[in-house]
Amino acid sequence: MPVLADPALDQMFRAARTHNAWSPEPLPAGTVEALYDLAKWGPTSANCSPARFVFVQSGEGKSRLAPHLSASNRVKVLAAPICVIVAQDMDFADKLPQLFPHDLSARHWFADPAVAAETAMRNSSLQGGYFLMAARAMGLDCGPMSGFDRAGVDAEFFAGTAWRANFLINIGHGQAEGVFPRNPRLAFEEACRIV
Repeated sequence: MPVLADPALDQMFRAARTHNAWSPEPLPAGTVEALYDLAKWGPTSANCSPARFVFVQSGEGKSRLAPHLSASNRVKVLAAPICVIVAQDMDFADKLPQLFPHDLSARHWFADPAVAAETAMRNSSLQGGYFLMAARAMGLDCGPMSGFDRAGVDAEFFAGTAWRANFLINIGHGQAEGVFPRNPRLAFEEACRIV
């Protein structure tokens, strides 16, 4: 597999930033479908794929989400073209006969609720990361966020379902004035071990 050229690596990692201010320009039709169709290929445990994505873009949708956000995040979400609720389906194992068909016993691997919860959180977080990288690869800016009332978002958007919010990602075309100075990262020697 070839190594990506530096401009692609810069776009996805080195030069990419978390955006907080947004152009009002709407995203073209089909963008969210294309994003999902790219991000869905990222690997998960036993292909369990527990992430679910809610694309909040209408005024009505944002008015439902806004009361559950911290004050600073509310401003960001209302300005962004789309806020994605990255959720996890706690009943993800029900899809395993479809997603992992070569071993139909796989759904029973997650019968313990604690194992299912840990698996859903880990893998939906991975899938949210894949989604973010897919957005950057497609030339979009991202603003991932915590800072929301998870129980409130769950009640507002997921009542009567097994879906639970994990985190939020604003997507669109960011504006430079909303980018903070880059914070440092840990050096290899501080964060890594070779054994």
